[in-house]
Amino acid sequence: MPALLQIVFPFPGPFGEAIAESLAPLAHDINDEPGLRWKLWTEAPERHQAGGVYLFDDAASARAYLDKHAARLADLGVEGIEAQVLEVNPALSAITHGPLGG
Repeated sequence: MPALLQIVFPFPGPFGEAIAESLAPLAHDINDEPGLRWKLWTEAPERHQAGGVYLFDDAASARAYLDKHAARLADLGVEGIEAQVLEVNPALSAITHGPLGG
């Protein structure tokens, strides 16, 4: 069953186009994660937060990536990471046009 991973963490910036080019290599690396279908990069400059919403093939893949990413953020000194893994209901998501494809 597909699983959604949500991550939010404190981030001082920069945001938007100002950081897009420098994080492009990381985006390409994330693209190769086992079980990853897609990622939406999220940011809230007014709250100094960044994060992402990911869709994985299953909860085990989502949890494995969360462990890896949390360690990467911790190595960068990021504290206060909030994350959750949620199972996706494919039948209801299809009705509401949820992007479940690979």
